[in-house]
Amino acid sequence: MFSSIHCRTTFRKNIKFFYNRPISKKLANSSHTDATQTLVVKQRIDTLKKSALLGGGLKRIEAQHKKGKLTARERINLLCDPGTFTEYDMLMEHTCTDFGMEKQKFPGDSVITGHGLVNGRSVFVFSQDFTVFGGSLSLAHARKICKVMDKAMTVGAPVVGLNDSGGARIQEGVDALGGYADIFQRNVLASGVVPQISMIMGPCAGGAVYSPAITDFTFMVKDTSYLFITGPDVVKATTNEEITQEELGGSNAHMTISGVAHNAFENDVDALIQLRNFLGFLPLSNQEQAPVRVWHDDSDRDVPALDHIVPPDSTAAYDMMDVIHSLVDDRDFFEIHPKYATNIIVGFARMNGRTVGFVANQPKVAAGCLDINASVKAARFVRFCDAFNIPLVVLVDVPGFLPGLSQEHGGIIRHGAKLLYAFAEATVPKVTIITRKAYGGAYDVMASKHLRGDSNYSWPTGEIAVMGSKGAVAILYRGKDNLAQYEAEYIDKFRSPLSAAVRGYIDDVIQPRTTRRRICQDLEMLSTKKLSNPAKKHGNIPL
Repeated sequence: MFSSIHCRTTFRKNIKFFYNRPISKKLANSSHTDATQTLVVKQRIDTLKKSALLGGGLKRIEAQHKKGKLTARERINLLCDPGTFTEYDMLMEHTCTDFGMEKQKFPGDSVITGHGLVNGRSVFVFSQDFTVFGGSLSLAHARKICKVMDKAMTVGAPVVGLNDSGGARIQEGVDALGGYADIFQRNVLASGVVPQISMIMGPCAGGAVYSPAITDFTFMVKDTSYLFITGPDVVKATTNEEITQEELGGSNAHMTISGVAHNAFENDVDALIQLRNFLGFLPLSNQEQAPVRVWHDDSDRDVPALDHIVPPDSTAAYDMMDVIHSLVDDRDFFEIHPKYATNIIVGFARMNGRTVGFVANQPKVAAGCLDINASVKAARFVRFCDAFNIPLVVLVDVPGFLPGLSQEHGGIIRHGAKLLYAFAEATVPKVTIITRKAYGGAYDVMASKHLRGDSNYSWPTGEIAVMGSKGAVAILYRGKDNLAQYEAEYIDKFRSPLSAAVRGYIDDVIQPRTTRRRICQDLEMLSTKKLSNPAKKHGNIPL
């Protein structure tokens, strides 16, 4: 047997011989060839990346700028904090070989995807590139979007889509359609898990419109963005109607008529700055609490102006926006749907630095009545807040549901029930203030104590009753004379919050000036609230 010393000596000699022996010409040539090939590959990658940065080329970039639009990369750079964007699949190309498409390829295809920071918080982004095939969706394009959506759900971060696309790429046929369905599926799975925001910054037609419709918020850019299932040419061919893109699917149509768009901004720069601000109100996922920001507005301050904001005449209007601005931190309120169903107000603000969602009847529009559009608008907002742990503050001045044939036949029963369902289902903190009228079923619907309201207050001007005095007296004393006397009696009994207070349906009658302080105190107390609904696959909201 060899000794261990002998083995080590022999090993050292063999190693020394191996490293000191001359390299063969064949081996030397092979190493030189490998180095050359690596250099060639590196140069090719660098060339492709430089090409990817130019999208569809300088001419198309210039055309984009002439339309008053930023490029896909410029939009990402403006949205994300400087130097924080990490791109995925920069070299990915489409695989279509039909119609000569194999000769037309661009690195990255027609969408830029990745993640970055917005105000120091993670966000996943895809930005469609109109300079490449008009931003049309290919199978590769869809796979890139699906990848960032999957990653966003895995780590718990919002998804922002900057949409600027002509729709499905016709040359790819069913592959493009399948790509859209893959995205839709992820939109649905991500719903209520991470916030999803769509910013429409160009045309969005055909199948492309359904993904924004599923996302939580859809914003548009005035004059340059459009949303429609079929364009003006198809409309003319099928219905013989002459209509422009703007009339059919522009920001004004969707802001005021359809309600598809939650807001619209002046241009690309304004839109992206507003989007950065908006993201600051939202938690990163459903596992996070509403964000808290450093504030300089005293949570204990009184607001004396609120003591006189409700007019003595119960039929006179006032602006509920004045109430909201008086209550929230630094008068900063981000309104959602500012021009749609304006008889109700919804939006985000901060109280004591913490994000809250506001739902408020607007007495100066249709007396604050709930109708079909207002009910649907508020219900979706309430459900978003509940999904993402955002407390709700509800300001009530509602004479009831809007009567009329068009409302009844349009399904006000079903649509009004959506808002009732949303408030009843919500487990987040709910603080309700009745400023004046709370009549009929609308009293119940607007986050009443009966729908698990946590803190329910009324101002002294509160009127809680089945209906207004005139209507009630006409029914109660039909056929009798001297209705004015009976009306006075009815007013004395019901046109105050006392009947509700003595039954515990409201927790206190408070002075309006103390409202901010009471809300802030209650939200602090309710920050540890724990409430869950019965176990189920999901409820069946009256859609």
